[in-house]
Amino acid sequence: MSIAVDDYLNEAPEPQKSTLNELRQTLCEILPDAVEALSYGVPAFKVEGKAVAGYAYFKNHCSYFPHSGSVLPELAVELQSYDWSKGTLKFPIDESLPRLLVAHLVEVRLAQLGRT
Repeated sequence: MSIAVDDYLNEAPEPQKSTLNELRQTLCEILPDAVEALSYGVPAFKVEGKAVAGYAYFKNHCSYFPHSGSVLPELAVELQSYDWSKGTLKFPIDESLPRLLVAHLVEVRLAQLGRT
């Protein structure tokens, strides 16, 4: 756990805080050896120094950042019900991303980094 990430999440309003804490827990389980840190001012999980997954809260949505412009397009079919662009996946403030989807997002990013 990272104190900087804890501080970021402690400043988040509800329900964003609970939603992102759930996502954080999922990422901790999927990436047990990753390092948590702030990247571009938001929480990120890094593997061997490379950002693999990040997230943030906003007033009307939460966001997931794959730290690559080609992860989300590769999973376009799975993301049909979400608002997304090349580098950002938006999701509701009160509903975390499904574990299976997060696992796929991480899997694609790790494959890009040659760490499958």
